[in-house]
Amino acid sequence: MGENTKPKLIQVLEGNAVSPPPVWMMRQAGRHLPEYLELRSRAKNFLDFCYTPSMAAEATLQPVRRYGMDGAILFADILLILDAMGLGVRFEKGVGPLVEEIASASDLSRVPAQQAADRLSPVYETVSRVKAGLPSGTALIGFAGSPWTVGLYAIEGRGKTDKSTAWRWAHGKPDELAAVLDQIIDATAYYLSAQVEAGADALMLFDSWAEGLPDNIFREVIIAPTKKLVARLREMGITVPIIGFPRGASAMITEYVAETGITAVGLDTAAVPSFINNALPEGFPVQGHLDPLLLIEGGERLDARVRDLISAYSGRPHIFNLGHGIRPETPIAHVQRVLEIIREG
Repeated sequence: MGENTKPKLIQVLEGNAVSPPPVWMMRQAGRHLPEYLELRSRAKNFLDFCYTPSMAAEATLQPVRRYGMDGAILFADILLILDAMGLGVRFEKGVGPLVEEIASASDLSRVPAQQAADRLSPVYETVSRVKAGLPSGTALIGFAGSPWTVGLYAIEGRGKTDKSTAWRWAHGKPDELAAVLDQIIDATAYYLSAQVEAGADALMLFDSWAEGLPDNIFREVIIAPTKKLVARLREMGITVPIIGFPRGASAMITEYVAETGITAVGLDTAAVPSFINNALPEGFPVQGHLDPLLLIEGGERLDARVRDLISAYSGRPHIFNLGHGIRPETPIAHVQRVLEIIREG
């Protein structure tokens, strides 16, 4: 057998344990980098930035250039799909994203799913530009928000809430909620399929608001819609690996992995390696899960934790990452230190 020439990250997603593990970091493109801040200052607003392929591609490539990451993740936002579906997303300084609040599933049926995905053509251009600019050993990860997390924004109209409105739909209007999630699944499937056609080597589904859900609701709003979306992509002929990231899934991660059809699972900051290794099938790929706040603090405890995580997953296909996104105040030297420790292995 010749040497595997696929990017290390893809080798791991295909079930191979690679040493040292490949590494990238969630939100690696962004506010902790001076080159990103300079680039961002040239855009009218954040949406404009996401919809300008030359800028979004440059933002995607910056951390790869600086750090030599094994993965580049498309620079975009999980709410672009709602913007394309006609909900008028806007980003307010100090408040975060705001979208038109929906009252029922019919509020999402203004734009047919395929047409909504077609509106995101600047994103596909970004993907093809990044693909052309990446070293051959670096994998390009496309992504979207998972149906529940995207749906929650549509129901709440914003992200910084206690999420009780969406949770109450889950308990009190489950059929209406399922209809909302189905429409998001339809548009998202076309969106992700087009990212792969443009050059994405893998896909990631961000379920940022999976935390704290009762187990029966988790099955209905996290597992079932994710399973449906993955199945839809496979029916469309999309064969690339799919990483699911159900942040805060806790003990439900076992069922999530067993039932959704994802290829690999992203682990959050609170994941316990011994539990994960017992709970997940042998050889199932994992990604994670250094605490982004420890990355800010640095020092001996950072060094020790990085080594502990590498050692904990040494027998399993593992992509080293954070348990949540990198924070703006993160020192570049600390990121470099993590990479140094990983690569000395």
